[in-house]
Amino acid sequence: MNTIATSDAPKAIGPYSQAVSAGGFLFTAGQIALDPATMEVVNGGITEQTERVFANLAAVLKAAGLGFSDVVKTTVFLRDMADFAPMNEVYARHMGDHRPARSTVAVAGLPKDVRVEIELVAKLPVSG
Repeated sequence: MNTIATSDAPKAIGPYSQAVSAGGFLFTAGQIALDPATMEVVNGGITEQTERVFANLAAVLKAAGLGFSDVVKTTVFLRDMADFAPMNEVYARHMGDHRPARSTVAVAGLPKDVRVEIELVAKLPVSG
């Protein structure tokens, strides 16, 4: 297992890694709407928070030499399912025509009282 870390995404706020690679896959920790420069939750609602989450995920993917086209599975945690449509608009914009498997679940609460958290699994390139 190899750990992935980048200063372009929020540092881990607990005993975990931003991502690990194992068995040909990259597994990210859930990303929330923290600005990595300030470690504060971004201002705004679900749209702004989802944009920050995708920026954080993009940074972690980039640190591993990957992009959203390498993602095979995402899990979206929403504090309120009423936020599904605006979250989904941001999600679709970032994923483009790529359609990984996805689960979306409503949860009772999220760290720092954010509205959304997303984790993903991506396929690592086959090394020769």
